[in-house]
Amino acid sequence: MALQLSPMMGTLAFPDRMGDDYPELLNAGRIVQGHSVSGTMSLDVVEAVDRDLADQLWRSSFHEALTGNQQFQRGLVTFAQDRQGNSTKPADPTSLLKLQRTEWESTPFSVEAIKVLSGKRLSQEEADHYDYGFALIKTAVSLIYTIQLCQQMSLDAATDSVSHHRLLTRTCGRDNVTLTNRHIKREGY
Repeated sequence: MALQLSPMMGTLAFPDRMGDDYPELLNAGRIVQGHSVSGTMSLDVVEAVDRDLADQLWRSSFHEALTGNQQFQRGLVTFAQDRQGNSTKPADPTSLLKLQRTEWESTPFSVEAIKVLSGKRLSQEEADHYDYGFALIKTAVSLIYTIQLCQQMSLDAATDSVSHHRLLTRTCGRDNVTLTNRHIKREGY
């Protein structure tokens, strides 16, 4: 997913594709890739993201994952790697600590507010606000795209992240979305 928040701000897609490592699953149709989940957010995606950002249960689950789940943290901050290429700890521990401040859990956020921040020179407090808000948006967008793809293609959602599983379950329950959402325990963490 390469998300474009504004003309000058966004994310880059990670260069690897799961099908490259598991061609047999790709050929069997068990892994689906190559769908358009990049660019600017449509109005319906923005509205869905804003529902997640306004949902205190969703936000509490997000913040709990951000403070206590290293697997979840790795998707939002850069981690240093050891000689074997394993993620070991945040490359900049202070950036993670700033995101983990308790007041963020109840601070109001919206897509539009973060877009506005992305277009101006920020004070340190505004930069921290932006970083937390953008982490919220990236997480919510990935879940909304998951819902859309699963519905369009009659697929089940599956993840090895217990935190993403909980967040997707909350979004689906709140929005009355029927979707099979599986948590698959991954060994070797």
